[in-house]
Amino acid sequence: MDDTTLMSEGLTLMLTGMGFVFVFLTVLVLVTTLMSWVITRYEKSVGALPAEGIPAPTAVLGQNKSTHNQNQSQPSQQDHTLLTVLSSAVHKYRNKKNK
Repeated sequence: MDDTTLMSEGLTLMLTGMGFVFVFLTVLVLVTTLMSWVITRYEKSVGALPAEGIPAPTAVLGQNKSTHNQNQSQPSQQDHTLLTVLSSAVHKYRNKKNK
C-alpha cells in the first residue's frame, strides 16, 4: 500500500469515528433534555423540598442504633479507637498541609 493511501484511509476512519461520537452525544443530550422536559411537565413536585424539610445528617460517633440490649450511654472501645485514628489522620493532614 502506498503511504498516501494509508494516511487517507486513516483520516477517513478518524473522521467517521469522530462523526459517530458527535452524533451519538448530540442525540444523548437531546433525549436527556426531552426526558427532563417531560418529567417536569407531568410531575409538578420535581425539585420541590418536602414540607417537613430535609433531615440533618446523623453520623455521630458513639451512638449505636442497634436493636440489641446494649447500654447506649457507654461508647464502645471500638468507637474510641475510631475517634483516635480519625483525630490522628486529621492532625497529620493539617501538619502536612502547613509545611
